[in-house]
Amino acid sequence: MLFLIQKEFKQIIRNKFLPRIIVLFPILVILIIPWVANMEIKNVNLAVLDFDSTPTSKKLIEEISATSYFNVVFNSKNTHDSRECLYLNQCDIILEFPNGFEKDLMTTQKAHIGIYANAINSTKGTLGSSYLTQIITQSTQSTNLLKVLSTYRFNPNLDYKRYMIPALMVMVLTMICGFLPALNIVSEKEKGNIEQINVTPISKTAFIVAKIIPYWIIGLVVLSLCFMLAFLIYDLSPKGSFALLYSFAVVYIVVVTGMGLVISNYSETMQQAMFVSYFFVLILILLSVLFTSIKSMPLWAEYLTYINPLRYFIESVRAIYLKSSGFEALWQNLAILFAFGVFLNLWAILSYKKIN
Repeated sequence: MLFLIQKEFKQIIRNKFLPRIIVLFPILVILIIPWVANMEIKNVNLAVLDFDSTPTSKKLIEEISATSYFNVVFNSKNTHDSRECLYLNQCDIILEFPNGFEKDLMTTQKAHIGIYANAINSTKGTLGSSYLTQIITQSTQSTNLLKVLSTYRFNPNLDYKRYMIPALMVMVLTMICGFLPALNIVSEKEKGNIEQINVTPISKTAFIVAKIIPYWIIGLVVLSLCFMLAFLIYDLSPKGSFALLYSFAVVYIVVVTGMGLVISNYSETMQQAMFVSYFFVLILILLSVLFTSIKSMPLWAEYLTYINPLRYFIESVRAIYLKSSGFEALWQNLAILFAFGVFLNLWAILSYKKIN
């Protein structure tokens, strides 16, 4: 088996493309995606219709403008112009202060404000309206009434990047340790090298294990690189145990490598392997908790996440990174990943066609 492992490493090193991808892919993902795949809403263009023109309405407009969430691009009393602004995509939300706003607020402690959002981009419209409502509510509430102090645990600054980066590490491992083994075996099929191995007395189990071990090592090196980048660039380090993180990674790499080997056993060409791998990885990412909450999915999609190994690894990495969760809280996820690993690698061994 040792010479097979050496052969795998030699093939990877001799390939000019693979070592570069293994190094550059995690660097680019950790450097770029946390900034561009950001669900925080900022710089929302706001049009203001101030029919009241009182100190209270002007103070509110100033407070809204002072935040990083809104840019006041239009301030007028012309309803037609504000609607035209919305139709031409020059603004995202219209905020209307009706005549008598300050009077109603002072006399009855109740006043009406109109918020009209462009809901073509539903996320921007919904979150922008929510932010606007929150700012106005906080500014107009009575100082003598109950004040609510909110504390945000595990992510005190509500930094979306801290939520995304642990999941992106999982995505990097999935792409590298899932795609490359599949493409490696199919490449040997196309070159005819696999036939030479098939006629040797090497068992199917030894062959599959020899394919797993190199990507096991590569995956752990890539994960360590991701840890280092997250710390150096984003000052993000695990609150929990590194040993537990690596334990999960060891099991998860076996899972995705096994999936790649199963795909390679049923593929005859590189195109087939790439298409099938891309299809399954895309579905797994969409059904994980990488970008969306499971509770936001329809019921049928929630059930599908139970057979998605990415879900369990992403949840565990986030819990260790942000909440300092320990083995006692995450052992079930580790057991499920272990079961996935056993199942997929047994499938890879049984489906590998070897000439005895």
